[in-house]
Amino acid sequence: MMKKSPTVKMLVCGLLLAISGTVQAAGDAVVGKQKTAMCIGCHGIEGYRTAYPKVYNVPKIGGQHPEYLVKALRAYKTAARSHPSMKGIAATLSIQDMEDLAAYYAASNGK
Repeated sequence: MMKKSPTVKMLVCGLLLAISGTVQAAGDAVVGKQKTAMCIGCHGIEGYRTAYPKVYNVPKIGGQHPEYLVKALRAYKTAARSHPSMKGIAATLSIQDMEDLAAYYAASNGK
């Protein structure tokens, strides 16, 4: 049996650690759907944005990349982004909540 040198072992461990640091826990879209009540009031009104574009100007979140949605929610939670309603909502969310919501909205194909 061939022994691996300590340097090789350290390189392999370092590589695994680096890779694992870039992987995010996947959200659960089914759970995320159950948490949409706080989002749907502004982001989920079908047709309203088209009929009243100047009155109701919020971004469409359906179909967005989940990483973007989580990053945006984290920014509201830490006050790196400022919007009173979003800061208040994000303050109540855990990272898992954010990932679940992001998974749901990413899978919703722009709806």
